[in-house]
Amino acid sequence: MKGYLYILKSEKNGRYYIGSTKDTERRLKDFHNLGKVKATRNSKPWVVVFRKEFRVIAEARKMEYRLKQKKSKVIIEKIIENDRLDIV
Repeated sequence: MKGYLYILKSEKNGRYYIGSTKDTERRLKDFHNLGKVKATRNSKPWVVVFRKEFRVIAEARKMEYRLKQKKSKVIIEKIIENDRLDIV
């Protein structure tokens, strides 16, 4: 089953959040913007600023892990600006 890597941006304070899921819109609407995710609770509302489809969810989760290890706002902004992940 395919999966997605996504990057959210807080409209409140400009922070970014990286995640992976099978349904980006549902995840945003039913979890992040309702305050059900501890890491995003205090910075809502969130909007999707980047989304990349993968063949399987495991590939999306692997890329999520790689990006979170880097912890770089500069890299995240380059990904969003260029709409591609191959910069990583």
